[in-house]
Amino acid sequence: MNNDWTQHPHFAALDWASDHHDVLVLDRAGAIVAELRFAHTAAGWAEFSAQMQPFGPCPLTLETSSGPAVDQLLQRGYPLYPLAPQAAQAYRSRKAPSGTKTDRHDTWSMADALRTDGHAWRPLHPQDEATATLRALCRDEIGLIQQRTLLVNQLQAALREYYPAALAAFDDWTQPFTWAWVQQFPTPQMLQSAGPRKWEKFLHTHKLWRPETREERLALFAAATALPTSPAMVSAKRLLAVSLAKLLTTLQAQFDEYRRQIEAAFRAHPDHDVFGYLPGAKEVLGPRLLAEIGSVRAEYPDADALMCQAGVSPVSYQSGKVERCRLRRACNKVLRFTVHLWADGSRKTCPWAQAYYAQKRAEGQGHASALRCLGKRWLKILWRLWQDHQRYDETHHIQSLERRGSISWQARAVKVARPV
Repeated sequence: MNNDWTQHPHFAALDWASDHHDVLVLDRAGAIVAELRFAHTAAGWAEFSAQMQPFGPCPLTLETSSGPAVDQLLQRGYPLYPLAPQAAQAYRSRKAPSGTKTDRHDTWSMADALRTDGHAWRPLHPQDEATATLRALCRDEIGLIQQRTLLVNQLQAALREYYPAALAAFDDWTQPFTWAWVQQFPTPQMLQSAGPRKWEKFLHTHKLWRPETREERLALFAAATALPTSPAMVSAKRLLAVSLAKLLTTLQAQFDEYRRQIEAAFRAHPDHDVFGYLPGAKEVLGPRLLAEIGSVRAEYPDADALMCQAGVSPVSYQSGKVERCRLRRACNKVLRFTVHLWADGSRKTCPWAQAYYAQKRAEGQGHASALRCLGKRWLKILWRLWQDHQRYDETHHIQSLERRGSISWQARAVKVARPV
C-alpha cells in the first residue's frame, strides 16, 4: 500500500485503442485539469509528452498491462497501475448507474478510481530487457502452438471426410511425420498404388517401424480403399489436406526456431538456475515460468501474492450461512496454465509430488483440483528459491518434509515400505 498517495498532485487515465488514445488528468480534488486525444503515431506521442509535461510523470491507469501503449508509457517513465476490465466496468457502473458509456466517461471513471482507491493497487513493475525478451518469445511461442492446434484440427477434419485410414494409423497429428505422410500419400488410391515396399520404407525412414504397431498399420494401409469415397470429395479434400500439411511443415520450422531462441535466452538469463532445475519444468516450462513471474522480486512480496496471480488459490464466497470456494479466474492465464502443466509433469519425477497428488485424489478432489493444490505447494517452494536466488535441491526438500512429518513424506514412506 502506498501511504504517500495523497501527496500526488495529479492522477491520469488512458483509454487505449488501436489507432488513437484518450487521456484525462484529475487534480487532487478530483477536478478535470486536462483532456487529450492523440493518434498512435510518433507525432501523436510527441503531442502527448508536450501536453502532459506540466503534470510530470503522474500515476496513470489503463485497462491493460501490456501492448504498445504500455510500452510507450514505460519508456516515458510513468508509474502505471493497470486496471482489470471487470474492475473498470465496476467503476464505470459506480459513477454512472444508468449505464451511460462513452470514451470520455470511461477515462474519467478510471482516473477518479485511481485518485480515490489507487493507494491499494499493485503498480506495474517494468522488467529488465532479458526478461521482457523472454516473455515476448514465450507468449509468441504459445500463439504458434495454438495456431498449430487449429491447423491440425482442420487437417483431421479434412481427412475424416475421405481418408479415415490415415487417422486410424497415427494417433498424434502434431508430429511432423504425419504431415509428411499426407504429402507422400495424399489419397487412399495413391497409397494403394505405392505398395507395401514404399509403406515400409516410410515407416523405417521416420523411425516408426516398431513390432507392436507395424502389423496393425500395414493392415490399415492395405484396407484403405475398402470404403471408397466419391471422386469429387477425394479431389477437393486432397487439395485441402496437402495444403494444411504444407502449412504445418512450414510452421514447425518457425516453431523450432522459436524454441532455439527461447532456450538461448533462458540459458543467458541471470535467474536460469532458479527455474532451470525445477522437476517437471526444466527447458520447456522453465522459460515460461521465468517469463511470467519475472525478475522483479517486489512484484510478489509474499508467496500468497504469487499463488493468487497464478490462479491456484481459490476465491472464497460467504453470505449468511453460505460458505464456499470457487476457482480464481481473475489471474494471469498464461501463468496458471503453465503451473498446471508443471505440477502435472513434476509427478513423473518427484515421488513426494506424486504422493501429495494421490493424497488429494484420495480426499475426493478431481484431477484439476489436485493439480492446483500441488501447484500451490510448488509455488511456495519456488517463491522462496526465487527470493533467495537458489536452485531447487530435492534432497534438502525431502529432509524438510521428513522433519515436519508432512503428509507428502508420510504417504511416500508408506509407498516405499509397502512390499512388492
